[in-house]
Amino acid sequence: MKRFRARKIAGIIFLVIAGVIGFGILVMLLWNALMPEIFHLPSITFWQALGLFLLAKILFSGFRGGGPRGRMKDRLREKWMTMTPEVREKFRQDWGGRCRAEKP
Repeated sequence: MKRFRARKIAGIIFLVIAGVIGFGILVMLLWNALMPEIFHLPSITFWQALGLFLLAKILFSGFRGGGPRGRMKDRLREKWMTMTPEVREKFRQDWGGRCRAEKP
């Protein structure tokens, strides 16, 4: 069990590192392909691209991690909490079949 957990944690760490490197390279390539030509800006390095990506993340979604979807979930959760038990049951009946796969 411990071995599985260690592999899972190592896999998650690897995916996070690969994602950060991938997004950094993607931002760098897109910037260097578009910005110098369109706006006559200088090319950027990988580390500058990573900093730009981090800045955009902070400015547009903050540290909460939810972004617009997180706020929408919060509003839906608040609405759910104010529903009466009868309304909740009706909601479950109306929407329950839509969210589950039909079994043959």
